[in-house]
Amino acid sequence: MSAWSKKKLGRRFFLGGAGAAIALPFLPSAARMIEGRSTAHADHASCEDPKRLLAWYVPCGIHMAAWRPTSTGRDFALPEILQPLEPVRAKINVLTGIANMPARPDGPGDHAAGTGSFITATHVVKTEGSDIRNGVSMDQVAAMHIGSCTRFASLELGIDGGGPAGGCDSGYSCAYARNVSWSGPQTPMPKMTDVRAVFDRLFEGFDPTASLAEIERRRAYRTSVLDVALEDANSLRPRLGTTDQRKLDEYLTAVREVELRISSEETLVCEIPGRPATDLDLTARIDVMSDLQAIAMQCDLTRVITFMMANAGSNRSYPFLGISDGHHSLSHHQGNAENHRKLTLIDRWEMERFSYFLQKLDSIEEPGGGTLLDTCAVFLSSEISDGDRHNHDDMPILVAGTANGAWETGRHVVYDGRPPVANLFTTLLNAVGVPSERFGDDGTGPLTI
Repeated sequence: MSAWSKKKLGRRFFLGGAGAAIALPFLPSAARMIEGRSTAHADHASCEDPKRLLAWYVPCGIHMAAWRPTSTGRDFALPEILQPLEPVRAKINVLTGIANMPARPDGPGDHAAGTGSFITATHVVKTEGSDIRNGVSMDQVAAMHIGSCTRFASLELGIDGGGPAGGCDSGYSCAYARNVSWSGPQTPMPKMTDVRAVFDRLFEGFDPTASLAEIERRRAYRTSVLDVALEDANSLRPRLGTTDQRKLDEYLTAVREVELRISSEETLVCEIPGRPATDLDLTARIDVMSDLQAIAMQCDLTRVITFMMANAGSNRSYPFLGISDGHHSLSHHQGNAENHRKLTLIDRWEMERFSYFLQKLDSIEEPGGGTLLDTCAVFLSSEISDGDRHNHDDMPILVAGTANGAWETGRHVVYDGRPPVANLFTTLLNAVGVPSERFGDDGTGPLTI
């Protein structure tokens, strides 16, 4: 991370970049950006009180014997896999006993079916063709409600690439195996896996010297980015159809809300790193992705992010951990102690990466007090529980942050009766300001954390 050369800039700086996005030559892109996301908009109050929703996916389940705490409440001891989370244990909850039963496949295919259902809690249609069908994922429900507060309604990130076509798991489409974010029944949201591409998307159009000069010019003439955009928009408006005019009005209204909010927060700053290097090993790539997620949240470029540490059923080996076997192969452990040991090492390394991310969020102070992590609701889990059983009950689940005090943290909470993870998603959505009474195929209402 030594390559990061940070520039400390006021949030108004980003409006310079946003101005490019609303300039006339890019109007079709702006229209596409709000396409499908204009059915719901955040009210001004919810934009003024930023709360963030993130979902992290780890593949192939977890070795639950070394994950599940043996005691409940606040004084639980962290098991071996969770020990890397000690620096942030006061800001996490370990949730035990929750199920995602809609994730059960029709026959073989637990990894793809479980990943497709990861945050949709919807039973997906078994197919390798174009007739894929899933529910809308939790993050996209949030994006439809609070996405208009920020430049990006949501970000979909990951480490492993691959397209949605073809079959990836026993008759299940790769669309299910390679995506956890779905904006519609047949619309997986493709994830970005290249750290430089993510950086460029977040900060595209920025020439720090030129943009700063532009800001100074705007300040001198007491104008705003929206005023500049309106000049172009007004000249185009007579040629737009009714639908495009409505979309333009909605987009400019959203920009105005963001600008007004930023105007009241002139003292806020965020630090922009240099462009990431390309020769990163796996650990560094994940940590840089974590840094970019934290920066995107800190700069209020988005409030909704999903991140996949690998695709479904990943068979990656971990030579830097002394493990040459594939992860998926090991997850079929058959009760073998040596396989358990190796799975514990892999799972612990995954939690080291997650801890790095949470510590990053917790190191960033929010203007109104607390830290960036305090404003977040971070969900972490996998497509299955135990890799050998391929079960979808007793899921490994962590929730970090509180979405500004929506629940207490630092606890191990055990649930009886296998409550659906869909109910947890209802709770998380409500916590970030998204009204929801029930979610997914089997949701019945909010789950108390």
